[in-house]
Amino acid sequence: MRDVVRRIGSATPADRDRAVDALRAIAILGVVLGHWLVTALVVDSGTVHGASPLRYLPGLTPVSWMLQTLAVFFLVGGLVGAKSHASARARGESYGQWLRARMSRLLRPLAVVPVVWTVAACTMLASGVDQDTVRALCKLVWSPLWFIVVFAALTAATPLVARLHPLWPFAVVLLVDLYRFGLDAPGGFASVNVVAGWLVPYCLGAAWARGELLGRRTGWTLLLGGAAATAGLVRWAGYPAAMVGVPGVGISNLDPPTLAVVTFGLAQCGAALLLLGPLRRALRRPALWAVVATVNLSAMTVFLWHQTAMIAVTATGLVAGGALPGLHTLPDQPGWVLARLAWLPAFAAALLICWLAFRGHEQRRPRTESLVVRKGRPARPVAARRV
Repeated sequence: MRDVVRRIGSATPADRDRAVDALRAIAILGVVLGHWLVTALVVDSGTVHGASPLRYLPGLTPVSWMLQTLAVFFLVGGLVGAKSHASARARGESYGQWLRARMSRLLRPLAVVPVVWTVAACTMLASGVDQDTVRALCKLVWSPLWFIVVFAALTAATPLVARLHPLWPFAVVLLVDLYRFGLDAPGGFASVNVVAGWLVPYCLGAAWARGELLGRRTGWTLLLGGAAATAGLVRWAGYPAAMVGVPGVGISNLDPPTLAVVTFGLAQCGAALLLLGPLRRALRRPALWAVVATVNLSAMTVFLWHQTAMIAVTATGLVAGGALPGLHTLPDQPGWVLARLAWLPAFAAALLICWLAFRGHEQRRPRTESLVVRKGRPARPVAARRV
């Protein structure tokens, strides 16, 4: 283990901003833990269907505040996208060359998911599993993948949005919500917020790349202003308090993103900026940096397969022991939460198996692709084996 830590440390450029990698790792792990804690697969009369403890236990709503970390991922994505594009232009690369390199790492690990789940779905149907169960399981795997589509679209648009002020997409979200909720208008057009809502933190990341998000004042302004705006929207404008979708609730803050989830994201971005200093100091420890670097090298693999890991444990438990608390039961009692926490190590072990099986699809990248974010200047290409 010491040798691995030493190799990772020696492969890391001295001027790499490790805090950026830490923010990305925190964002991915927050999404994973959030899904594991607020998603339940309930067995009812031989059929499996999804449920959420947030519907039955509203006291768990703060969990969605801590673990819905998508804005941080888009903030880092905007930073890395803008820096990598600037670096590619400085090297004389075309837009197409740059985009292929960026999309390769994002989409290559995705390609294997439909293959595996097509085989799994056909196998389940052939073995007599009812269609509703298969549909519920496939939806659980596919529904989070909207994130990759949006992130890919924003990455492709980086040359156009890199200098776009975040207030412009914020204004779009505001106008859409005013029209949708204030005038009680049909909400079909609100899908524009799927792009506009996440474009706000992405543009903040691009501004960070330009050196415009400097100082703790910006962090505190975003944190306190975003938190106050979110609290006001929940208290007086009727927005849901949960920052994730809750089955059975009329309005979802995520589908599509509402003004409340955007202001909440601004608060998260402010907190992320305030954490940069402490993270940089903490990541001087070789062992901690080795963990962060490993998560970053497999971020997409972890994201793509974490729901499959939970499903695998759920199915194994059903075969081995019937309906188990915290795994197959309705999440309507506090005891379910304690039981679900006890299952998290099993989910993590299953995810480790998925990581060992599929990590090669992500970690195989072109030697010229740059994943380094350096302090104060654009990234330079690094060898494929460098962290």
